[in-house]
Amino acid sequence: MGELTDKIKGNVNEAIGKAKEAIGEHNRDPNLAAEGEAQQAEGKGQQLKGKVKGALGDDI
Repeated sequence: MGELTDKIKGNVNEAIGKAKEAIGEHNRDPNLAAEGEAQQAEGKGQQLKGKVKGALGDDI
């Protein structure tokens, strides 16, 4: 995957995670809220991976 692909997937995962967390909190569903938090963390990791690829090249 390229730099841009990782960044886009990271943004999408982060947005979906925020939505899941908000819905989980609204519905008092701690499992869904926790799943949302985890997905946000995954998204941030993907974004970081994209930034590293941008700095070092896609061959990592």
